[in-house]
Amino acid sequence: MPSLPCRLTLAACAAALTLSANAAVQDVDVGTPLPRIALLKPGTHHYLRFLRVPASGASQPIDIWTREVRLERRGGKEQLHIVQRWDGVLPAPSVRTFDSWFEAGTFRPLSHERILDKDGKRTVEGFLFAPDRITGMPDLADNTQKDLSVPSSEPTYNFETDIELLQALPLAEGYDARINFYHPGGKAAPQRYRFRVTGSAAIAGPAGPVDCWVVKTDYNQPGSESTFWFAKGSQLMVRQESPMPDGRVMVKTLID
Repeated sequence: MPSLPCRLTLAACAAALTLSANAAVQDVDVGTPLPRIALLKPGTHHYLRFLRVPASGASQPIDIWTREVRLERRGGKEQLHIVQRWDGVLPAPSVRTFDSWFEAGTFRPLSHERILDKDGKRTVEGFLFAPDRITGMPDLADNTQKDLSVPSSEPTYNFETDIELLQALPLAEGYDARINFYHPGGKAAPQRYRFRVTGSAAIAGPAGPVDCWVVKTDYNQPGSESTFWFAKGSQLMVRQESPMPDGRVMVKTLID
């Protein structure tokens, strides 16, 4: 058995390692400049979303997902503007559009509008982000979320633009981040989620193999882990795979 001084030294080392491990997890706080925001360049990318059925090997198409990044002036300031469109086929034909505005440089969300056209019906939702809460847009016509008011103990990022936020982070071997997200209008309160770079991998891309950072998160649901592949140069997301409760896997893959 080690002597008392040795045991104390070992305990001190273990404590130091624990503190070091905890210190390695970085909080990404809303309003702070993002280290690689310059990688978030104006342009449009398309993804195919489908469900993979491991038992049979079948694939079920869901939609084509278009994500466009813009830099525009609004209210005399340059702001980041992200527009998304989802042309769906499963479970029924539909079109969803998202219109989101952010503070340039920090990605602090300002507003988010969501429109769903399905079965001849249009649903409009609009949200405003403030440091202490998320509220419904009062002046947006036909806004079904006009009365929403969700408190937040700290400013939160918009979960429906997580891919662009992750692209602007300093991804590297061992990078481990905790990010406060809120899905506008969702049941879950704003909370921190952990995203970890677990290694590297080369995967197929639209123009050939792409060397990627592999990022994982369990969305605060242990036992159900999603995996992302971000290209090392541009940090553009190339692929995402997320397990579903019924055993199928949701796949998002870059087309162009």
